[in-house]
Amino acid sequence: MCLLVGTTGVGKTLLLKRLQHCSNKGSFSEVNEAPATIPTVGTNLVNVNIGKKNDVTIRELGGCMGPIWHNYYKDCSVLMFMIDMANPCQVASSCIQLLTVLSHEQLQNVSVLLLLNKVDSPCAMNRNELDSLLRMREIISHAKQTITVLEISARRGQGLPELVKWLNENHQPESS
Repeated sequence: MCLLVGTTGVGKTLLLKRLQHCSNKGSFSEVNEAPATIPTVGTNLVNVNIGKKNDVTIRELGGCMGPIWHNYYKDCSVLMFMIDMANPCQVASSCIQLLTVLSHEQLQNVSVLLLLNKVDSPCAMNRNELDSLLRMREIISHAKQTITVLEISARRGQGLPELVKWLNENHQPESS
């Protein structure tokens, strides 16, 4: 199972809807119209087809559930952590949550995809600003996990093909 986590309002639900919609159509290209979403309270479970006979179950954990995310780590094979590039006020809490997630014993051998969302927003930080605020190099170099960073726009679908490629390369199908 893939876990999708991040602070409240970063775009996790929209990303899941976009992945599910594109999976059903068979195309992960950019689109302009974003589906309507409401904030997730609790969890959201979605199956996404990421290739020939290859499905991944993604469990989104609401941002307000941060204190109990660890209860879901046991079944996690890959982790996606989302950060809002358009909300500099949220970077500190995102950093704390990311460091907490990376330090958890049950996630030491899990591949991590760090999703930098809302790169298309007019007020989005640039990558250098975020890297500096988060001290990204230090986080990646000291983490026990393999961390991949991907800039995306869940609203427009930008980066979805790269996300699906990463899932194909890192997700281990659940055995029946």
